[in-house]
Amino acid sequence: MRRIGARISAFIALVLAALALGACTTVRESSPERTATEQLLISTAVDRAVEGMDLQIPDGTLIYVDAAQLEGSDGRYAASAIRERLLRGGANLVADRSRADAIVEVRAGALSIDDRNTLVGIGSFDAPIPFASQAIRVPEIAIYREKERLGIAKLAAVGYRTADGRLIGVTDQDFGYSHEREWVALFFFTWRSTDLPQEERRGLLGF
Repeated sequence: MRRIGARISAFIALVLAALALGACTTVRESSPERTATEQLLISTAVDRAVEGMDLQIPDGTLIYVDAAQLEGSDGRYAASAIRERLLRGGANLVADRSRADAIVEVRAGALSIDDRNTLVGIGSFDAPIPFASQAIRVPEIAIYREKERLGIAKLAAVGYRTADGRLIGVTDQDFGYSHEREWVALFFFTWRSTDLPQEERRGLLGF
């Protein structure tokens, strides 16, 4: 009996040691400032805004695109999308401003997302623990929740001749939109609606 008891004690000690070792294991995960969904919402809105742009610049005109007003990663994406739109329209782009017959100046009035949240229930909150330095995070309790994220892009462009500065083309203020909506009912039931490219999202997210 003593041997059995000793073996049981040794087994329990081994299990506890394994648990202790497992509790010390950490996994490093990257935490980017922006989610992929946010980037997709904005870039999709940009693509849709650019589709309607038409400067009607004469074929064969050498064009330099001035995108100095477009800053940040979203601005650079918008500038590239506009260059592609001009090329598809028959424009001849040059990288040197001095060689251009015309300058196309592009600008953005909006490159961002709007969030709207509706919650029936209790939002997440920090609950203090007696005699502890840190509080615990209590998760959200949602009887019903609706979350909407709307990507918005407002783009415009103006073209003028380098020789005399005369206007040769201007676009209207072109808007592009994208959205993602998510609903939660009775704590567990969730469903989603989005107009983002579906096949790419299935490949990235695995569903």
